[in-house]
Amino acid sequence: APARGRSVTTKMASEAGKYRSAISKSKDPSGLLISVIRTLSTSDDVQDREAEKSRLEEAYEKCDHDLDELIVQHYTELTTAIRTYQSITERITSSRNKIKQVKENLLSCKMLLHCKRDELRKLWIEGIEHKHVLNLLDEIENIKQVPQKLERCMASKHYLHATDMLVSAVDSLEGQLMQVEGLSDLRLELHSKKLNLHLVLIDELHRHLYIKSTSRVGNKSRDKNKIGLLGKDISPVPVIEVNLVSTSRKFLDNSQYSNLGSTIVKEINLQDIKEDPECDPEENSILFMGILIKALVKLKKIPETVKATKERFNQELEQIVKRSTTQVADHAYQRGEVLLQENQPRLLLELLELLFEKFYAVAAAHKIVLGYLHEMVASSSGLNMSEIKLYDMAEVWARIQSVLQILLTEYLDVKNTRTASEPSSQLSYASSGSDFAAFFAKKRPQRPKISLFKFESSSHAISMSAYLREQRRELYSKSGELQGGADDNLIEGGGTKFVCKPGARNITVIFHPLLRFIQEIEAAMWTGSGKQCPLREFLTMYIKNFFLNQVHLDVNKEIEAATKVADPLKVLASADTMKVLGVQRPLLQSTVVVEKSMQDLVNLMHDLSAYSDQFLNMVCVKLQEYKDTCTIAYRSVVQSEEKLIISASWAKDEDISRLLTSLPSWTNMAQPKQMRPKREDEEDFTRAANAKESEVLNGNLGDKLIPQHEILRDVSDLKALANLQESLEWLSARLKGFFSSLPTTQSFSSGQEVHVNMDIPPVSEQIMETLNDLARSFQEMADRCLLVLHLEVRVHCFHYLIPLAKQGNYAIVANAESMDYDPLVVRLNKDISAIEEAMSGSLQQHKFQYIFEGLGHLISCILINGAQYFKRISESGIKKMCRNIFVLQQNLTNITMSREADLDFARQYYETLYNNPDELLNLVVDQGVKYTELEYINALSLLHRSQTGVGDQTTQNMRLQRLKEIICEQAAIKQATKDKKITTV
Repeated sequence: APARGRSVTTKMASEAGKYRSAISKSKDPSGLLISVIRTLSTSDDVQDREAEKSRLEEAYEKCDHDLDELIVQHYTELTTAIRTYQSITERITSSRNKIKQVKENLLSCKMLLHCKRDELRKLWIEGIEHKHVLNLLDEIENIKQVPQKLERCMASKHYLHATDMLVSAVDSLEGQLMQVEGLSDLRLELHSKKLNLHLVLIDELHRHLYIKSTSRVGNKSRDKNKIGLLGKDISPVPVIEVNLVSTSRKFLDNSQYSNLGSTIVKEINLQDIKEDPECDPEENSILFMGILIKALVKLKKIPETVKATKERFNQELEQIVKRSTTQVADHAYQRGEVLLQENQPRLLLELLELLFEKFYAVAAAHKIVLGYLHEMVASSSGLNMSEIKLYDMAEVWARIQSVLQILLTEYLDVKNTRTASEPSSQLSYASSGSDFAAFFAKKRPQRPKISLFKFESSSHAISMSAYLREQRRELYSKSGELQGGADDNLIEGGGTKFVCKPGARNITVIFHPLLRFIQEIEAAMWTGSGKQCPLREFLTMYIKNFFLNQVHLDVNKEIEAATKVADPLKVLASADTMKVLGVQRPLLQSTVVVEKSMQDLVNLMHDLSAYSDQFLNMVCVKLQEYKDTCTIAYRSVVQSEEKLIISASWAKDEDISRLLTSLPSWTNMAQPKQMRPKREDEEDFTRAANAKESEVLNGNLGDKLIPQHEILRDVSDLKALANLQESLEWLSARLKGFFSSLPTTQSFSSGQEVHVNMDIPPVSEQIMETLNDLARSFQEMADRCLLVLHLEVRVHCFHYLIPLAKQGNYAIVANAESMDYDPLVVRLNKDISAIEEAMSGSLQQHKFQYIFEGLGHLISCILINGAQYFKRISESGIKKMCRNIFVLQQNLTNITMSREADLDFARQYYETLYNNPDELLNLVVDQGVKYTELEYINALSLLHRSQTGVGDQTTQNMRLQRLKEIICEQAAIKQATKDKKITTV
């Protein structure tokens, strides 16, 4: 049998080898058997079948042979595989036996348990009951410790943990422990705590919204002892206003402000907030407010929280105002400032800037809380927006504006409770003319108060001051209120304390910071909509309806007080005022008041640049009114019997005024002699200019008597004109300085660099032209006053010297009376001296020189020209005339500090009259021509009238003809000499 098996195996192997290719191709092992069967069944020949059979047997033998070889080669591996297979088979058999045994045991156990099931059920139920009782006992034990734990958590301000513990305890006591009678007192106690816990949480929330959020702002200002906002001081402590609020001096762009608080709320979700019992819960104010909101959500007191927040808005903001007021007062107190003695609007600015920073911080805190509340409403399934009416940021800003409006109403004195009772302090250096007497009056010497020693720099005083300062800071940090010292420094007013005196002018200091704050509010509330917030409307209404009217009334009051007097041209500013203004000559009080008012209005333009047009219109109106006032005052001086005096009418005449202003004396007026450009023929040039002026004046006034009403006899009137001239010239220069700094539309469009204030909106060309015309008109009026003074002195000379020649008697004999000065000359000298005394103290030096320089030449011309009006003159008369000329020359020399050689010229003219007519002709031939032909003719004619034995009329005419010939000959010789010099050169 084994041999037969091997043969079969060999045949099968050979057959398999024969058909290996077929198997590899078809991959079907049944294909070989089918092929063999088909071959055997289809072949009818026995021989073929045998042949096929023999091939199969050979194949099987070959396969058996190959198999034996493989077994020999892999005997070890085959043996191992067989043993492993045998071991596995044994394990499987053993496992089957064990499973069969377990199944039999389970069946046996089932049968036994089925018999004890009632007893087991009873034991299981008892176990559950005992476990529940133990849990209740543990819960009761824990609940009994809740009051102590709650007290510790409340003390450490771990409110979320306290809320969770309290809510859980109350739920247990009112739930599964409801029937436990022994817990009734504890139940009432915890229930009461739960009812009141939300009040504590709301108070804490408000403390962080209004005190904690703003505490850093106060600390920064206190630590740096600095006025204003210190938003750049970044602290690592996560305080709201430091991380979220920028300084109020910079505009917040919309994106920056709209994201206030929202970024932090996105980073810290309400659901993710957890309380760390090991840390200070208030270290992070943002996280702490989230904890409070989450605790209130668990207490289901969000509606009450929102209601309390709305109700306490104004109260909390007003407390911030009070704390900030005390804080600013404390800083001023530490700096040694006494508010009752000093009107300091800058402290109001410091207060407002501090409030702005604090309100920014409060708004940022509210935005964070609103983010938490919105997230809570969105995530709570049991709550919706209809049940909880939340407030929004618009309401927050509206409440802030309302509190600021109340504050501004008090500080700006909108109700006008103090303006009527307090004098205006607009003009700091305006004073009445009566101050002159007080200034120059003899004062009793005061002994200086010198302290012998002080304790303030001792070590004890320094340490005590530091100790008291630290005590105030500690009290402030705890309660938000300052105690002692600083509160006493505040200004009382109707139950309210102020850091400065309320008044309308306070708006000038706070306008621009307040306007920036308003713009930031509008950018935050209505981005790009163009709406105006209520605070802007209040500010606009206050300035337009109250402040502008108040300024107009103040300016009118000040100007009218200075101009509506009996004689405004004689009321001068005090010496202290002149010293402050830096002027050397007196100014009219009214001019100083007007200039100060204009300066005040220009300052108001800078402070309230948005209303510059209104202030400029006010400036134009007031300047025009003052111009009319000055014109009326000027005419009251220079007008007599409804007619202008001679000097005023000449100064008004365009031709004469143009002639006078074209002369070198006018152009050189602004330069002292040392600074004028030197000329080789300076003396001849000046004499020629004086001769031109004297010629014009002589041609108009030299042949007629001037009545007294045609001159200004009262020196005080001349002094008034001098004061008016100095005042108007000074006012014109000041106005030009004011107006030059104003920006115009042309300066904006030209693109050129100009030194103007671009904070003010551009001024229209029409207004600028009006302002420049007013400044120019004041200068023109000042120039006219100076011309009037210049001409008036000269008219006085005509007034006194023309009657001297026409009405004087100089055909006198030698006696003591004849040697006296002419009364008219004496009066003229007194007049000139009085004018000199008045002008020297009223006019600047170069104007004083303009009035008196050239006066000697004019007097000389008047006296020489007056020779034609003498009827007769004797030698004593000539001597008297020379004495008159000498005394006039001496007086003018003392005034002008120069020789006045032109009067020597006049004296020499009259000295020629000592000669007889023929000697006069010889003198002209010998000395040459010094005077004009007309002057020689007048002298010769006077000699003919005065001396005897001068011949008949024919002889006199021949002398006159000979005089003309001599003059012509002398002129020809002079011209030939001049031509010869030119040819030689």
